[in-house]
Amino acid sequence: MDAATKPEASGLHSALRYKFIALVGNEYVRAATAADAVAGAQPNLVIEPGTERELAEILRLSNEAGLAVIPWGGGTKRAWGNSPARADLILSTARMTEIIEHAWADLTVTVEAGCSIQRLQETLAQHGQRLALDPLWPEKATVGGVLSTNDSGALRLRFGALRDLIIGVTIALPDGTLASSGGKVVKNVAGYDLPKLVTGALGTLGVITRAVFRLHPLPLNSRSFSVSSVNLEEAQKFVLAVQDSKLAYTSLQSHFSDENPPASDILFEGTEAGLAAQETQLRNLVRVASVSESPSSTWTAREELWGFSDPASTAVAKINILPANTARTMEMVAHSANAHQLRWRALMYATGIGWLRLEGKPGALQEALQMLRDGLEGQDGSLAVLHRPGKMPAFDAWGTAGDALPLMKAVKKQLDPKSTLNPGRFVGGI
Repeated sequence: MDAATKPEASGLHSALRYKFIALVGNEYVRAATAADAVAGAQPNLVIEPGTERELAEILRLSNEAGLAVIPWGGGTKRAWGNSPARADLILSTARMTEIIEHAWADLTVTVEAGCSIQRLQETLAQHGQRLALDPLWPEKATVGGVLSTNDSGALRLRFGALRDLIIGVTIALPDGTLASSGGKVVKNVAGYDLPKLVTGALGTLGVITRAVFRLHPLPLNSRSFSVSSVNLEEAQKFVLAVQDSKLAYTSLQSHFSDENPPASDILFEGTEAGLAAQETQLRNLVRVASVSESPSSTWTAREELWGFSDPASTAVAKINILPANTARTMEMVAHSANAHQLRWRALMYATGIGWLRLEGKPGALQEALQMLRDGLEGQDGSLAVLHRPGKMPAFDAWGTAGDALPLMKAVKKQLDPKSTLNPGRFVGGI
């Protein structure tokens, strides 16, 4: 081990490391490598506890020693957010993968935070059920990581966001407390709503160790259709027409880019007879020639935005807008990209949540993103940058925090007074 990774170099003195080893075993305490970097920060140690109690005790010891702890699931979104102000050790949930209880008759599941979404879905499918969630990279993304980043996909339109699906959670607080809230039933309104509080908090309030979700039945059948549009206005009119119709759709998204005309996808689920009726209604709603059946893979289009070949010249951002402003927003994107000589692609959900990829020189990317953020915030929207080139000028990942920042800081101070967890990564430097 070189000097940069010795525990002593970051305050991880030998006595503390031996305590960690005594808790989890020597094979689950290792020096961090370059592959363990978190949003540009290099930790020194990686620890993989096997139980909630082990995780909570490691967190307590770290908090007392003044160390900065980075919660880690599958590592798929480790670059999201700002670079941590400090990063001493990674606390991994890689060994905490148990599906504790699938109460299939009650449509609930209790699962440890380190379980991958794909493994969870495969288990639920054995009883004809699913967690109605489609996050990025489900084969690697974990329950805890998806909750911490609030990563909802196209199914959000029909089934709600993660905050609507989670009904219970257990988290380890920096003082070593294991705090639980919620329960195993779908209707649960008593007490402090900890599940919603930690969803999307980027691991800054506590380390999620287990969660309880409400479930939905798997669909009997599904069919997807794509509808081509001539321009931005026509694409927006189609989405608004669908939302104003009696179509019983599950997901609705639109594609935009500097290369191809706009196109929209719509997903139906149900019986074969029901799907045939939905197709007829859809074709009556728009020009028949513009409708074509599409493969189910169209619903992984969000992952395709991340399939870039040159990270040093690419930025990926998440945008939130009013759905009625979609055409206006895409015009703004096209204008900004053209002004800075950038290539661009975007995917917008009918909920007003979208994903944007820009490609070009780092300096031009920074200027374009700032222009877009200013424009979006001026119309009650937002822009969060989830990937940016290392050589891009300094740029806050989150943008204006808004009026909620004082309350968010107060909650952070209450639960993590020493800023032990992910310091500086979240909104407003939390």
